[in-house]
Amino acid sequence: MPEKPVNNQGQNILTYLTKLGSNLLDLMVRWFSNPRTARRNRFILLIATAFLLTLILLPGRPFHSAEFKPGDIATSDIRAPQDYLVEDRALTEQRRKEAANNAPIVYNLSDRVPSYITGKLEQVVAAVRKEHAAKNRKDTNAWRTLLAPILDTELSEADIRAFTHIAADQVLLADAGRMLNDLYRRRIVLDGKAFQTDFRRGVELINDNGQVVEGGDATDFTEIREARRMVAGWQFSGLNDRADGDRISGVIARILLPNLFYNREASEARAKTAMEAVRPVLFKVQKGEMIVRVGERISPEQAHKLQTIFQENRSGNRLSSAVGDFALILVLFYFPYRFALKNIRKFNPTNKDILIISLLIIGSFLLFKISLLIAHNIGPVFPDIDTSSFFYLFPFAACPMIVRIFINSEVALVYCAILAPLLGIMFDSNMTVVIYAMLGSIVGAHGVRHCSDRSTIYTAGLKVSVVNLAMALAFQTSSATLFTMQTIYVVFFALVSGVLSSGLVSGFIPLIETLFHYTTDIKLLELANLNSPMLRDLMVRAPGTYHHSVVVGNLVESAAESINANPLLARVAAYYHDIGKISKPLYFIENLGGEDNRHDKLTPSMSALILISHIKEGSELAREKRLGQPIIDIIRQHHGTGLIKFFYDRAKTQAEASGQTVEEKDFRYPGPKPQTREAGIVMLADCVEAASRTLVNPTPDRIQGMVQKIINNIFIDGQLEECELTLKNLHEIARCFNRILNGIFHHRIDYPEPVYKGSNGQKKVEHKTISGEHGKPGNGETTSAHTVEQPPEAAPDHGVPAKKGGGEDLKRLGMS
Repeated sequence: MPEKPVNNQGQNILTYLTKLGSNLLDLMVRWFSNPRTARRNRFILLIATAFLLTLILLPGRPFHSAEFKPGDIATSDIRAPQDYLVEDRALTEQRRKEAANNAPIVYNLSDRVPSYITGKLEQVVAAVRKEHAAKNRKDTNAWRTLLAPILDTELSEADIRAFTHIAADQVLLADAGRMLNDLYRRRIVLDGKAFQTDFRRGVELINDNGQVVEGGDATDFTEIREARRMVAGWQFSGLNDRADGDRISGVIARILLPNLFYNREASEARAKTAMEAVRPVLFKVQKGEMIVRVGERISPEQAHKLQTIFQENRSGNRLSSAVGDFALILVLFYFPYRFALKNIRKFNPTNKDILIISLLIIGSFLLFKISLLIAHNIGPVFPDIDTSSFFYLFPFAACPMIVRIFINSEVALVYCAILAPLLGIMFDSNMTVVIYAMLGSIVGAHGVRHCSDRSTIYTAGLKVSVVNLAMALAFQTSSATLFTMQTIYVVFFALVSGVLSSGLVSGFIPLIETLFHYTTDIKLLELANLNSPMLRDLMVRAPGTYHHSVVVGNLVESAAESINANPLLARVAAYYHDIGKISKPLYFIENLGGEDNRHDKLTPSMSALILISHIKEGSELAREKRLGQPIIDIIRQHHGTGLIKFFYDRAKTQAEASGQTVEEKDFRYPGPKPQTREAGIVMLADCVEAASRTLVNPTPDRIQGMVQKIINNIFIDGQLEECELTLKNLHEIARCFNRILNGIFHHRIDYPEPVYKGSNGQKKVEHKTISGEHGKPGNGETTSAHTVEQPPEAAPDHGVPAKKGGGEDLKRLGMS
């Protein structure tokens, strides 16, 4: 049966999309890393990151509809997304009614009533006097029509006769005024029982000027009926008949008014003010509290809670919260960054580093937000687990570990200092989360230093788990919940958190390496494989350079270990530092193999250009093969701005003969000088290894002198000014170089001359083998003889000098 053809169309599309995404991301990184717009790009990234993070940190809207009526059926579980204060309307209304009932009753106390009544009497007397003066004769009805409107009461015939037969009206008016003033010294009310009731509740007396006066005693008042009875018995002077006095006092009693009367408008205003002074009665709805479950009928109380929560989310509080969070995030980003940039020597992240940090922050907080929502929603599924305990499971240490692997410890520490407060904001100012995330992240970042394989990541994850466990137990103890079932869940979550962090780091490292072209120790291990295509190409096309690079790699690895630099980076950089010689291998003396020196036919300036070109070609080839920026930097820096002295001296000699001048800068490497300790070690090892090949008899003393001289010359030339190598480091490096070179150039005991035996023209060579390390006799000094058939060859003679001096060889390598 023929095999079915495999359809790779889907795989090809996926590969194309992957490459397209990688290229787009590469373009974005290059645009962001453009030095011309570096400040502007960083500012844009700061604002964009703070804005996106603000959106993530804001509490999400718990539901979509604002209409929650009593009797509706809930379509989902609704929990309070944060703490809310909800008004208890019934209790608030009750307290307001109580306040209104307890408000004072306002009564007006008027001093104008006696004069008002006296004035009416004066008008009546004046009208009667006027009619008598005019000698108008009126009947009873005419007098009633005249006097009744003035007194505002009905008048009988006897009442009219009494007013029209007053003998001395002024005396009458004086007596009436005096007696009314005496009467109104008491407080006369319309309803005595109502006043007593109001007085027990609280009475506020206001005079005609609007001022509050003393209320006095509850018994210090006279009811209007009692006052009228008192007035009905008054007698006045100036009358001819006593009966007329009774009639006049009866009329005065009928027109008598209270001077203390209820003010309804002012009393209602007092009650309203008292009600408004009562604050709403609030009760707290805690974050995560279940408001209504799916399928339940919404009660009036639940509808009120939901409406309150929704209105608060829609109000300006949400906007002000967003603005505050945005400002706080800007502060947390900017000031720690500025402090670290000014005070931490190794804190110098590139634009690409800042971009990856921003993406890690956004991605991690988005993951934490989703995890937080999931933890809240699965609460009913696991009712025994406290919802607030799920944060122990979150992989807070993952991103700091990634930052430490791809950048350095200083940047990772600042990242931890920014991460922890932001997590505190997300978890509603929970200080436990801040401490837990901070310490776990620092331990995780410390655990992946010099990460050379995957096991280092998982070891760091286990360390994070142990620290998380210790903090979790401490938190449980401080909250007096150590000996509860909750502690078991917390311990489990803390242990899983570290392992989960290491798993995420291990999974994302290859992705970040590919997309952002970072070089980690794991990638360096892959590049250190001597069977890699580039090193095999170097070995085939430039075998001398390949062997030189391998020996330099051994030198720099030992030196880097002695000064606590990165030995893996130093060794891999040494393997690739001369890959630029692949294009023109025969222009470098280590690859001649007995051929004529091509520089003999070139001008010194052209020879210098060829030597210098291997720096540019090497860096371009490394960038093309994506070896990583650290290796590219070391390729560019491993010669610094050193002088190609041999060709410079030759050019000066030729120029002096022709009367021309030579610029020294034309014979110097373009640089830059080594910026890191690893680059400085590669420079030293490169020069020392090349110079060691010129030693005729490489004894330990000569090797030590040569190493010291090379290092001193490089140091005096100022090539190590910009790296962090100290004098103590240089002594350690020289000691390591001496040890390695002595191992390479160690002496062996000369073998004896071969003894030829045999017949029939067959030559047999018999050698004595001397046992023991490095040619030294063993303890028993046993020897054994064996014969091999081979053509005769002369024994090596270490004392014969080379045709070309070591100094000339060194000069042709571009070294002085």
